[in-house]
Amino acid sequence: MNKRLEYFVIGILVGGVAGVIIGLLFAPDAGSRTRRRLVEEATRVAEAARGVAERAEHAVEVLGSKMDHYLGRDEEVAWRKVHEIRQGVHRYSGTVVSS
Repeated sequence: MNKRLEYFVIGILVGGVAGVIIGLLFAPDAGSRTRRRLVEEATRVAEAARGVAERAEHAVEVLGSKMDHYLGRDEEVAWRKVHEIRQGVHRYSGTVVSS
Protein backbone atom coordinates (compact mmCIF):
# COMPACT_ATOMS: atom_id res chain seq x y z
CA MET A 1 0.00 0.00 0.00
CA ASN A 2 1.24 3.49 -0.77
CA LYS A 3 2.61 5.28 2.36
CA ARG A 4 0.58 8.40 1.64
CA LEU A 5 -2.62 6.37 1.37
CA GLU A 6 -1.72 4.48 4.54
CA TYR A 7 -1.24 7.73 6.47
CA PHE A 8 -4.49 9.06 5.03
CA VAL A 9 -6.46 6.01 6.23
CA ILE A 10 -4.83 6.21 9.68
CA GLY A 11 -5.70 9.91 9.82
CA ILE A 12 -9.33 9.20 8.97
CA LEU A 13 -9.57 6.54 11.68
CA VAL A 14 -7.91 8.70 14.34
CA GLY A 15 -10.05 11.69 13.33
CA GLY A 16 -13.22 9.60 13.54
CA VAL A 17 -12.39 8.29 16.99
CA ALA A 18 -11.43 11.77 18.20
CA GLY A 19 -14.67 13.17 16.80
CA VAL A 20 -16.75 10.60 18.66
CA ILE A 21 -14.92 11.27 21.93
CA ILE A 22 -15.20 15.04 21.60
CA GLY A 23 -18.87 14.71 20.66
CA LEU A 24 -19.56 12.67 23.79
CA LEU A 25 -17.64 15.08 26.02
CA PHE A 26 -19.53 18.11 24.74
CA ALA A 27 -22.93 16.47 24.48
CA PRO A 28 -25.70 18.73 25.82
CA ASP A 29 -27.38 15.88 27.72
CA ALA A 30 -26.41 14.34 31.02
CA GLY A 31 -24.08 11.32 30.97
CA SER A 32 -26.81 8.80 31.84
CA ARG A 33 -29.08 10.19 29.16
CA THR A 34 -26.29 10.09 26.57
CA ARG A 35 -25.43 6.52 27.50
CA ARG A 36 -29.10 5.53 27.19
CA ARG A 37 -29.27 7.15 23.75
CA LEU A 38 -26.10 5.36 22.72
CA VAL A 39 -27.52 2.03 23.89
CA GLU A 40 -30.79 2.66 22.05
CA GLU A 41 -28.95 3.65 18.90
CA ALA A 42 -26.64 0.63 19.13
CA THR A 43 -29.67 -1.63 19.62
CA ARG A 44 -31.40 -0.08 16.61
CA VAL A 45 -28.30 -0.53 14.45
CA ALA A 46 -27.88 -4.13 15.65
CA GLU A 47 -31.51 -4.92 14.77
CA ALA A 48 -31.10 -3.34 11.35
CA ALA A 49 -27.90 -5.34 10.78
CA ARG A 50 -29.69 -8.52 11.89
CA GLY A 51 -32.48 -7.81 9.39
CA VAL A 52 -30.01 -7.23 6.58
CA ALA A 53 -28.16 -10.43 7.51
CA GLU A 54 -31.42 -12.42 7.48
CA ARG A 55 -32.37 -11.03 4.06
CA ALA A 56 -28.88 -11.78 2.73
CA GLU A 57 -29.05 -15.33 4.12
CA HIS A 58 -32.43 -15.86 2.46
CA ALA A 59 -31.11 -14.49 -0.84
CA VAL A 60 -28.12 -16.84 -0.66
CA GLU A 61 -30.40 -19.81 0.02
CA VAL A 62 -32.64 -18.93 -2.93
CA LEU A 63 -29.66 -18.37 -5.20
CA GLY A 64 -28.03 -21.61 -4.02
CA SER A 65 -31.15 -23.65 -4.69
CA LYS A 66 -31.49 -22.10 -8.15
CA MET A 67 -27.85 -22.82 -8.91
CA ASP A 68 -28.26 -26.42 -7.75
CA HIS A 69 -31.34 -26.74 -9.94
CA TYR A 70 -29.69 -25.31 -13.03
CA LEU A 71 -26.38 -27.12 -12.52
CA GLY A 72 -28.21 -30.38 -11.91
CA ARG A 73 -30.28 -29.77 -15.00
CA ASP A 74 -27.20 -29.01 -17.10
CA GLU A 75 -25.48 -32.11 -15.79
CA GLU A 76 -28.51 -34.21 -16.67
CA VAL A 77 -28.59 -32.75 -20.19
CA ALA A 78 -24.85 -33.34 -20.59
CA TRP A 79 -25.16 -37.02 -19.55
CA ARG A 80 -28.06 -37.45 -21.95
CA LYS A 81 -25.92 -36.04 -24.77
CA VAL A 82 -23.03 -38.35 -23.81
CA HIS A 83 -25.43 -41.28 -23.91
CA GLU A 84 -26.74 -40.21 -27.34
CA ILE A 85 -23.19 -39.85 -28.68
CA ARG A 86 -22.25 -43.30 -27.36
CA GLN A 87 -25.29 -44.83 -29.05
CA GLY A 88 -24.40 -43.04 -32.27
CA VAL A 89 -20.81 -44.32 -32.09
CA HIS A 90 -22.04 -47.87 -31.43
CA ARG A 91 -24.48 -47.67 -34.35
CA TYR A 92 -21.81 -46.21 -36.62
CA SER A 93 -19.20 -48.76 -35.57
CA GLY A 94 -21.76 -51.53 -36.15
CA THR A 95 -22.47 -50.35 -39.69
CA VAL A 96 -18.75 -49.93 -40.48
CA VAL A 97 -17.90 -53.44 -39.25
CA SER A 98 -20.75 -55.11 -41.14
CA SER A 99 -19.89 -53.31 -44.42
